[in-house]
Amino acid sequence: MPTDVEIAQAHTLEPITTIADRAGIPEQSLIPYGTTKAKIDITTTPTETTGKLVLVTGISPTPAGEGKSTVLIGLADAIRSAGRSAIVAIREPSLGPVMGIKGGAAGGGYSQIVPMEDINLHFTGDFHAITAANNT
Repeated sequence: MPTDVEIAQAHTLEPITTIADRAGIPEQSLIPYGTTKAKIDITTTPTETTGKLVLVTGISPTPAGEGKSTVLIGLADAIRSAGRSAIVAIREPSLGPVMGIKGGAAGGGYSQIVPMEDINLHFTGDFHAITAANNT
């Protein structure tokens, strides 16, 4: 079985514009961070949407390490496999993964968010900005 990193690095990333289009998010609502990730400007996104919200929070990981992220990604994959539309929103993880204290908030195995390294190492820089502000 390949490691989580090997699985993540073997995946070819789609352009974020393709993913946004599939989710019904207009390109002008994207604040790009390269070609494979972006923040969404909610002031320019359509508000007439219907759907369901599923919140995955506060579970203890299994001994093998499956936690909230893995469950969330697996749930979205299952919903899409059932022919429904689903999109996942995760927050940037704390610096715990970098220090070896906790999981990486990117899932694991074949149920993970990529690019794993970017997600665990500053992603869009928000967490670093929060840390710098607190240190100030």
